[in-house]
Amino acid sequence: MVTFILLVIGGLNWLLLGIFNWEVGELFGGQSAIISKIIYILVGLSAIYELATHKANCKVCSSKSSQ
Repeated sequence: MVTFILLVIGGLNWLLLGIFNWEVGELFGGQSAIISKIIYILVGLSAIYELATHKANCKVCSSKSSQ
């Protein structure tokens, strides 16, 4: 659940950056602020975790492999 929430935050951040040229990290002092770096690292680690565990957790992927 934590991974899902962090990936949603990351996705929304990219949306805001693409549309408004504004990042969520600016709320915490910009990219150089330690809290922003922690958030970015956690979002990145969540993406890696999701990549590593996706096939085992995905109903669609696991049903295709059994066919």
